[in-house]
Amino acid sequence: MSTAAQALREKQAPIKANYRSDPSSAFVTLKSTGNLDSSSITCKLSTGAAVKEASRTAGLHPKAGGDDPSISGELCSGDMLLDALVACAGVTLKAVATALGIPILSGTVTAEGDLDFRGTMGVEKTAPVGITGIRMGFDVVFGEREDKGHVTEDEVASLGKLTERYCVVLQTLVNKPEISVRVVGRGGEKEREGVQRELSWGHKA
Repeated sequence: MSTAAQALREKQAPIKANYRSDPSSAFVTLKSTGNLDSSSITCKLSTGAAVKEASRTAGLHPKAGGDDPSISGELCSGDMLLDALVACAGVTLKAVATALGIPILSGTVTAEGDLDFRGTMGVEKTAPVGITGIRMGFDVVFGEREDKGHVTEDEVASLGKLTERYCVVLQTLVNKPEISVRVVGRGGEKEREGVQRELSWGHKA
C-alpha cells in the first residue's frame, strides 16, 4: 500500500468509526448564499472559501477527512454544486425581474442541501450517496417603480414560477439528464517505444 493511501486510511478510520457508533454525526447541511443588487444582472457568491480562492480548488470535505477549508482554501464539491445553483437562480431571478419590469434593490439567495456522509464514505451500504434534499430561498427588497405602482402578489408569483422554469442548474437537477461516465488510464508501467498502454471503463448512468 502506498504512503498516500495509508495516510488517507489512517485519517478516515476514526471518522468512519464515529459514523458507525453515532450515525447522526454523519449528517451535515451544506449551504450557499448569494447576494443581488440593483446595479446589474448578477449574483455574488458570499460563502466559504469560494470568496477567497479564485482558482476554486476542490478537495475532501472535513467530514470525509479533508482539511479545514478556511485554512486549505479547498472547496467541497457539494458546496460548489449549491454555489452553482444559487448563482444560476440569482441571475435568472434578476433577468426575469428585469423583463417583467420589477425593480430589485437588493436580495439574498440561499440553498441548503442535506448530506449523509456514511454513503460516500462506504460506512453504510443503504445510506444514499449524494445530497438528498435541497431547499432554496429568495429574500428580495423591491424598489420603487417609475410609475409609482406597487409590486403585486401575482407578479411575485410570476417571478418565482419563471425563475424556477428558466434556471438551467435547477432544471438540470429536477429533470435528471442522461449522463455517461468514462475513465481512461495510461501509463503505470514501463512501455515499449511507440506503444502506449491504455485502460478504459465506460458506463451510462
